[in-house]
Amino acid sequence: MFVLELTYTAPIEDVDAALEAHVAWLDEQYEKGIFLTSGPRNPRDGGVILAVAPDRAWIEELTTTDPFVGAGVCAYRVTEFVATKTAPALERYRETPG
Repeated sequence: MFVLELTYTAPIEDVDAALEAHVAWLDEQYEKGIFLTSGPRNPRDGGVILAVAPDRAWIEELTTTDPFVGAGVCAYRVTEFVATKTAPALERYRETPG
């Protein structure tokens, strides 16, 4: 499982100009079952996405397709972790260390 942290690298007006395309991209990833939850940080200086993917290289490649990246308004930090405990609704994502 992965935590994707977005940090805005441009003024919020530039971020907002790319927001519609970014949201459409998010929707595509939800439809594919890759993203589990997402939203802006508070204060609004970036965002966070919780994702599942085959491996780190795959998810890092996916982040390059975000319209925010194409517009040059954000940078990603990818953190991989093993979800050994989950809420019941996320049980199918539970992993064992290995």
